[in-house]
Amino acid sequence: MENKVNNLDCGPFQKKGPALSTKNVQLMPAMNMPDSACGSESTSPLAAYDKPGYTLCRYVDHFIDTGAGPVPVIRPDLDKWDRLSTIAVRCGIRRHKYLVSPGLYGIGSPAPDSEVLVTANYKLTFDHLRSALGSISAWILVLDTNGVNVWCAAGKKTFSTRELVKRIKAVPLEKVVAHKRVIVPQLGATGVSAGQVRELSGFRAVYGPVRACDIPAFLNTGRKADKSMRQVTFPLFERFVLTPVELHGALKMAGVTALVLFVLSGIGPGIFSFHAAWERGLVSLAALVTGLISGAVLTPVLLPFIPSRKFALKGIVLGSVCALLLLPVVFAGAGSIAGAAALFIFSVMVSSHLAMNFTGATPFTSPSGVEKEMKQYLPVQLAGVLVSAGLWIYSAF
Repeated sequence: MENKVNNLDCGPFQKKGPALSTKNVQLMPAMNMPDSACGSESTSPLAAYDKPGYTLCRYVDHFIDTGAGPVPVIRPDLDKWDRLSTIAVRCGIRRHKYLVSPGLYGIGSPAPDSEVLVTANYKLTFDHLRSALGSISAWILVLDTNGVNVWCAAGKKTFSTRELVKRIKAVPLEKVVAHKRVIVPQLGATGVSAGQVRELSGFRAVYGPVRACDIPAFLNTGRKADKSMRQVTFPLFERFVLTPVELHGALKMAGVTALVLFVLSGIGPGIFSFHAAWERGLVSLAALVTGLISGAVLTPVLLPFIPSRKFALKGIVLGSVCALLLLPVVFAGAGSIAGAAALFIFSVMVSSHLAMNFTGATPFTSPSGVEKEMKQYLPVQLAGVLVSAGLWIYSAF
């Protein structure tokens, strides 16, 4: 039975690390869960599926026999470790390691006539799908997208026709289901050609709704989507939950930038002053923090209300407002009009750059539009930073 599971490529196992207990269950390859997350191996009904050096993923409930061998059936409900890990990933912690094994899974009581839902192997996407299905019985075909969500993976061509066909044949799906149909999320349509999928695999690709929560209604209406199911929305909550990961990414460079600011702040008539580096450095650090908050937090939250369709320009607009509010507070530390201008320009450029980075996380701009905007505004942002650095050094003399 163990070999059948391996050959089926259904991926219900995670590899154990050299220091892991055989009772530990991993949520993802490098995140260990406590012993209490699973039961005793000797009494587990899944003990027959144990493999040396591996442990079953916690979300696997049992196995079901199919024409292609045993397939793991997963739970639709998320436990506390799933939710805690989601919060961590939303904050950018181990985000690129949060994945599940590609392959075939079942949910509910899947049968040969059950639908096949295609998704990515980013665990946040995987969890979002299974929790939205509730009592629906279906098959879930997970593609190898290197732990990237459906929309981004489609743009990067990892959620693709080739990968879908490869996974259909690897399962093999025709031995599991009695029909020739897979449901692909609409946001993956840019990477999957229905015509080519049918030509290469014999399966018809049906494009499902944008949101996983609409899948039950989509299936109940005979796989027909209404206008609302096809519409991509980006409300306040969806924008807000993206800000922690954007801020986390920005903080990586903020540390290096802060160090550079303190060094530049120390340059003056005496060549270099540690006292000036500290005092003027704190003032410049305030400008950096203002730019971070403006570009990575406020711009995403206030996105629809800021003029312009270009995100970099949105960052400039809001960054200017925030920087103007900052100036009265730090003007004394700036030392002169040149110093105040340096802080203003620097803060606005930081805001513009971070706001521009956010464009890849929205449905507002196409990949070509993102590339065009970056080519247009990166030189502006670089020039602004250089000008602000020059003015800041000049203001010390």
